[in-house]
Amino acid sequence: MSYRPIRRPTEHAAIRAACRSPRSLPPVPALMAALLVAHERRDREGVQLAAHLVVRAAAPEVCET
Repeated sequence: MSYRPIRRPTEHAAIRAACRSPRSLPPVPALMAALLVAHERRDREGVQLAAHLVVRAAAPEVCET
């Protein structure tokens, strides 16, 4: 009985596949509200995530490569 390793996608291949699939984003006003809430709670990671999502939703031609 021979054992063959199971081929798994690499992180780079998984990121490329995710970039090819369209992802819908919430509307910009909802993202801005989330940004304000994160800022009020002093949640730095939440602020960063919400800010990135606002930019992505407002300027869809910007690609993350």
